[in-house]
Formats: sequence, structure tokens, C-alpha cells
Amino acid sequence: MPILLSLRLREHWIRPALYFGNNPISLLGGAITTASGVMMVGYWLMDLIGRGNSNPYLGIIFFLILPMLFILGLALIPIGMYVRYRKLQEKRKIPAVYPEIDINDRIFRHGIDIVLVATIVNLLVVSVASYRGASYMDSPEFCGQSCHVMHPEFAAYKISAHSHVPCVDCHIGSGAGSYFEAKVNGSKQLVEVAFNRYPRPVPSPVKNLRPARIVCESCHTPAKFVGEKLLVKSTFADDEQNTETQSVVVLHLGGRDSLSHLSGIHGVHLGHIEYITTDATRTTIPWVQRRNADGSETVYAASALNGKMPQGERRLMDCIDCHNRAAHTFETPEDALNRAMAEGAISQSLPWVHKEGLALLKADYASQADARAKIPAQLAAFYQGSNPQVLATKADLVKNAGQELVRLYSDNVFPDMKVTWGTHPNHIGHMSYPGCFRCHDGDHSTKDGQTITQDCTACHNLLAVDESKPKALADLGIQQ
Repeated sequence: MPILLSLRLREHWIRPALYFGNNPISLLGGAITTASGVMMVGYWLMDLIGRGNSNPYLGIIFFLILPMLFILGLALIPIGMYVRYRKLQEKRKIPAVYPEIDINDRIFRHGIDIVLVATIVNLLVVSVASYRGASYMDSPEFCGQSCHVMHPEFAAYKISAHSHVPCVDCHIGSGAGSYFEAKVNGSKQLVEVAFNRYPRPVPSPVKNLRPARIVCESCHTPAKFVGEKLLVKSTFADDEQNTETQSVVVLHLGGRDSLSHLSGIHGVHLGHIEYITTDATRTTIPWVQRRNADGSETVYAASALNGKMPQGERRLMDCIDCHNRAAHTFETPEDALNRAMAEGAISQSLPWVHKEGLALLKADYASQADARAKIPAQLAAFYQGSNPQVLATKADLVKNAGQELVRLYSDNVFPDMKVTWGTHPNHIGHMSYPGCFRCHDGDHSTKDGQTITQDCTACHNLLAVDESKPKALADLGIQQ
């Protein structure tokens, strides 16, 4: 029986395969497969021992392009065999008996062994390449660096509190359906980039983002009572001394405790507020509906509606409606500069540095490269012209300040993508953007005259507002 199977395998498979495989297309496919396979395996080994290159474009080559070439080469082998078969069939030159194969020939047997081993290796390479390619396409480096369109979002992501969370955890999720939908959308975006038809800036918010109950609440569960949060914010004046003042706020975050009691900002808003927004950024909200504990509903409408129902996007309020830039926050120039000075990245001892730094951040530059060249030079020129002594005695501080201003600008402004200060509003709070006042503006009222509260203490208590060395911090032992 084994001898019969061996004869049938030789007569009906091995002989025809070798005969029809001897053609330029199949040989080219073998060469492509071998070359791309050797290059991929070599790069994987270098990456395994820590000698790989982190350049995202190399990832595209070794995890996407070469695997496709590898598979293309494999596909060319049977294609070439089929083409030769059809040509010989048309010419009626297919032999009745294929050239003899001598199994006893040691060299031929070794050739068969090589083909079998190569087949197994090819299957392994395709499997690993598919896995590595899919993993690479799910990495933040691929999402943010391989596509220059996403550079603003990636820059904000790297300095956000969620910089350790992979992009796909929020934007794609698990399951074949989510993965397929994301790749179809990605293919559409690839075509837009190829034909220079992509939007500038990238639209926000993302309309097809996964629900917050799946994304946010997988880590920030509302079943845990959050309570209060102390917030200390430093502000620097535009005077020569860059006078620092601080505001101290206790935020009533609240939430849902173990007894399902709702309290604070999260408890009041999460899960039972619906609204209609009439603009793309969800900044204008003329209509709000609250579901009460007894199951009844209360509707608040802006006075401009005059009793009419607005046309727009209707949403059940969740985390994203306030934390709309949770992983991609762009700061205002004032906030960015105040934070840098509070952290000591820009020295407060440099006279007028807040005023001058703010002016440099808000100036127009043709590109980030233009800003990198002009900001440090103009800061140095300012001190050279107004106070040369500062430049002589604190040259390092001036240099560091210039570099930090460049970093602040580069993290928030991208002229090529039409992203500048304020392009993407942040709905948390109400200092830089409308935020809370989208609804808590005193203009949303019910038919019987009730309005959405504007009571500040409902959300926070102000312990100090723009005070120099607030007593509240000294009482808490935070500041001497």
C-alpha cells in the first residue's frame, strides 16, 4: 500500500509540478518569496535581540510590504504553473508521460526534502508575518507616526495621561467586526491621503468612537465612589517679576457609591442626561432632557428656540461629552506657559518672560521648523535689546526658556494640518472654552421657568482665587 501511494504521488503530483513549475513566472515567484522571507526573518531576529530600528517607516516595510511581497511570490508559483499548462494545452503539447523522476537519485531526494522544508518554513513565515503585521498596525507608532496626518493627535497623545493606552483600545476594540470596520475605514483614509483629499484639521469629535461604557468605564468604573479632588492652579502675571498667584479649588467629582447613591459632578450627569447639539464640535447645546429618579423627564431649552425642537445630533451624555480630549488634549497658550513656569521648565527669575513668551507662542509661523528657528532667536534678541545683563548672567536660563517655548508650540500648533491654539475645544471646565456653560449658562429653562443651576458650589468650592501664597494651602500643609 505505501508503495502504491508513493507511485501515485510521483506520477500525478510530483512529476507534473516539476514539469509545469519550470517557467519564468514560477521561478520569479520563488525568488521573490525567498528574498523577502530572508529579509523579514533577519529583521525579526535583529528586533528580537534588541537591535531593530524604531523608525515607523521601517515597520511599514518589514511588517506590511515585505509580507505582501512574500505572499505575492508564493502566489506567482501556481500562477506560472497554470499559465504554462494553458499554453501547452492550447498547443496540444502536454506530454502523455511526464519526465521520469528517479526517487533513488540522492540529489533528487534532497531536492524534495528542501521543497518540503521550504513549504513548512513558508507557512510559518506567513503565520508570523500576519501576526506581526496585524500587531504593528495596532501599535500607536503606526497610528501616529507612519501617517503624518495624525501627527497632531499623536503629539498630544504622547504627553497625555493615557499615553500608555494603545490607540486601538479606544478606537477599534475587540472582535472581528470591529477590526474589519476599522480596516475598511483605514483604507478609505489611505486613499484620501494618497490623493491629498484628507481633511485639515482631523475632524473632532470622532463620530464612530466606541461607547464610553465600553472604553472609559473598563478602567474608570462608575461603581467606585470618587469623592473630592483638590486642584491647585498657578497663574503668572505679565509684569517684570512674573508674579505668581494660585487658585485652589475642591472639585466635587462624586459618582455612584456601593449603595448606588449618586453624588457630585459624575453622579448628576452620567447616564440620565440627553441633549441635542447643533454644531460639529458639540459646543452649542440648545436642548437638554433629564431623566429623574421617579422616571419622569424634565426638558430644558434655550430661549432662542421659542418652543421649537432643534435639529441636530441627539446623544445620551457620557464621559466623552465632557472629557472630549482625554487622550489628545491641546492646551491654550496661557495654560501651557503657566504650567511650564509652575514646573520650573521656564524660570520665573527671567524678567518679563511670561509676557514675552506668550507673545512668541501666539505669533504666526509658517511651519514648526520656522517656529523652532525664530522663537529662541527672538527671545534672546528681546533680552539683548531690553536687558543685556540678563543675557550675560542667565544665558542658560534664556536658552532653556527658548527651547521650552518651542516644545510648547510644537505640542499644540501644526500649521500644515491647520491646527492652532483653540482649534480643538476642551469641554472640561469653563475657563478657556464654554465647557460646562454649554448647558449651565442660565438660558436653559423649562416651560414653568426652572433653569439649569448655575450654583458654583454644586460642582466645586473655591478656597482661593488668584492669591499669592494662599492661606488654604498653608493650612493643608502643602505650602509654607
